[in-house]
Amino acid sequence: MSNTKNITEKEVQALIQGKLSRYFGVAPKEATKDQIYKAVVMSVRDILLEKRQQFHKVMRSKNGKRVYYMCMEFLLGRSLKNNIYNLGLGDEYAKALKGFGLTLDDLYEQEPDAGLGNGGLGRLAACFMDALATGNYPAMGYSIRYDYGLFKQKIVDGWQMELPDIWLPGGEVWLTQRSDKACTVKFDGWVREDWTENGLKVTYGGYKEVEALPYDMMISGKDSEAVSVLRLWRARNISHFDMKLFSQGDYLRCMEEENEAEVISKVLYPADDHYEGKSLRLKQQYFLVSASLQNIINDHKHRYGPLNLLPQQAAIHINDTHPALAIPELMRLLMDENGFTWDDAWAITTATFAYTNHTVMAEALETWQEDLIARRLPRIHMILKEINRRFCNDLWERFPGQHQFIEKMAVISNGQVRMANLSVIGSHKVNGVSALHSDIIKKSIFNGFYQIWPDKFTNVTNGIAHRRWLCQANPELSGLLTDCIGDGYVKNAAELEKFKKFVNDDSVLKRLQEIKRIKKQQFADYAFKKEGVTIDPDSIFDVQAKRMHEYKRQLLNAMNVISLYAELLDDPNKDIHPQTFIFGAKAASGYLRAKQFIKLICYLAEDIKKHPKINEKLNVVYMENYNVTMAECMIPATEVSEQISLAGKEASGTSNMKFMLNGALTIGTLDGANVEMSETVGDDNIFIFGLRADEVDEVWSRGYNASSYYNQNQRLRRVVEMIARGFNGESFAEIANYLLTGTPVADPYMCMADFDSYTATQKKVKDLYVQDQKKWAQISLMNIAGAGVFAADRSIKEYAENIWNLKPLKA
Repeated sequence: MSNTKNITEKEVQALIQGKLSRYFGVAPKEATKDQIYKAVVMSVRDILLEKRQQFHKVMRSKNGKRVYYMCMEFLLGRSLKNNIYNLGLGDEYAKALKGFGLTLDDLYEQEPDAGLGNGGLGRLAACFMDALATGNYPAMGYSIRYDYGLFKQKIVDGWQMELPDIWLPGGEVWLTQRSDKACTVKFDGWVREDWTENGLKVTYGGYKEVEALPYDMMISGKDSEAVSVLRLWRARNISHFDMKLFSQGDYLRCMEEENEAEVISKVLYPADDHYEGKSLRLKQQYFLVSASLQNIINDHKHRYGPLNLLPQQAAIHINDTHPALAIPELMRLLMDENGFTWDDAWAITTATFAYTNHTVMAEALETWQEDLIARRLPRIHMILKEINRRFCNDLWERFPGQHQFIEKMAVISNGQVRMANLSVIGSHKVNGVSALHSDIIKKSIFNGFYQIWPDKFTNVTNGIAHRRWLCQANPELSGLLTDCIGDGYVKNAAELEKFKKFVNDDSVLKRLQEIKRIKKQQFADYAFKKEGVTIDPDSIFDVQAKRMHEYKRQLLNAMNVISLYAELLDDPNKDIHPQTFIFGAKAASGYLRAKQFIKLICYLAEDIKKHPKINEKLNVVYMENYNVTMAECMIPATEVSEQISLAGKEASGTSNMKFMLNGALTIGTLDGANVEMSETVGDDNIFIFGLRADEVDEVWSRGYNASSYYNQNQRLRRVVEMIARGFNGESFAEIANYLLTGTPVADPYMCMADFDSYTATQKKVKDLYVQDQKKWAQISLMNIAGAGVFAADRSIKEYAENIWNLKPLKA
């Protein structure tokens, strides 16, 4: 079964029947849809398990190096469709299921989105696991098996409510428990250091132990030998159940320790606007890295022996700063448990780790209170202090008297532990995720480090799993591409460039437009079925779907909608093509400003609906609980992609790439990967507006005055006044004040400064849509043809060659 191409329809049917009989005790005719879904998943899991075992044999025989990718989240979405597609077994499973009276689509709908991620960071990690397997690279991902993920978003009277995301009943079938790989993680307690004739002896006592129980989830590659493994850790109390306390009726005390341990793996990103939340987040991060590193070291010792060979056999990647505690934890494991000196342990650590930075925003550069780390992780705190002492001493020798320069780079300063600085110091390579972002981090937040170690810094522009976001999400477009250029692009996205030669082919352009109309109708049907909202499929679909955040500027998008609404209130008969503005976003549970923006958009939508004549021309839709499955329907339907973050704030973005791949036209600032998209497709095929990153810096240095734009621009003034008056019976004066008089600065993401440029570009795009559909289709085609460079396969190849020194393996 290692060659899935040879699996027949009858073998698939037999696999499913076997699972139904063994695990559910039912014959096919008696089985429920849910039982058949789980039996199908089990059969796919068996196929992947055999492929994984065969690939492990190859890896061992060739002494292959493996990458270990650490991330707090992996936004996988659903797995069944992706795995069946990658294994090339769609036809076999479809035919086999006919005998059960079901279709593959029926079963796809049974699967919940895995509650393991939130936004672009997690989706990038998921795309990378797919690309690693496709490229035959040995790879493991490490994260936490969250019981409830982030949260299920419910909009009640315009306000975001957070409900538990109960995904495990339908999703756990993908997970294989690995009790043989369980380990323990220690928190709290005390540490004593004693110098003996054999060197430093560290004694750690009074700690609390938590068991880390791993679950493996396999991720297939397209027509490849490799299978990526995502190992997810579940926290469990290690103490024995106290029967005496329970018998005496002290149930709460009896369960207290168990609950304290298990809460570690309950939810992704617990609110940290209070001490307990901060403490829990810290424990989550250390739990992840400690369990993962123990696992890596134990496997290495079993397979290869001496740990001084670790950098030759393992590349450990820190995706953002959440796993940065892996650096002192590896030092602890090497020194305290394996007898290495500090210098030898540090050499191994820095040669093994690499770090991807995902933000330049100060508030997103993770820091911890030093006293919290000292209490929760006393030995790690000691190691962090020593890393900081040695690093600062080296800097003092190289840059005597330069206090500010050294302080900016210190790991510990003013009672704060800076995880980004730790990640740079403890890694041999540091990369940004777009050309602009990588340039900015060298000039700003990591400038001092760049002066010391210029060769340490590099760039790998993000990429997406194009097989998922094109071939699976948009089979109609994929079929057109195959008809025009063959199917080579499926494994080599660079071949999409061949599509450019059809830019003047009227039949291809017409088919492109027909496909977009099909996808728009599908999404309109989806939105009505899911949320009861009505969308005109002949309106322009203008979409902004990403995390709700000030810097992503959903507010600027809403301000343009309000301006259009004002025009139609003045003249309801105004001749404009119908437009539907679609938003999809979750706000962090404690992020009140972002929640206010959601309410503004929802109340604006309701206000517009009160004017049926206007609503025919202007519609606003807020899609609740945006997730991967929704994105797979929404993105192919999109005609205008909103990538409007303030220049210099978005590290890369990946939704911009997915929209581009599906033929949407981008309205965007020169920010993140928009810069490279512009260079790839040419200025005529993307709609850039607003201040550039250097211009933003210049305006701030002069002193940004938001109210000056308000005073000089009548349209803008009316928009702000309408926000203050409010919509649907509620004032949003707080948002208007945020734009005009906010503290510490009004309009911190410069919506007012970019408003004129943005609205003018919006008009330019919509005029083109109305006046020249052929030109629109040509631009759409050029975007599809230019999207190949943004494939995750290319990103992974660059990581493998330039950062990890990783080779693909084949039998």
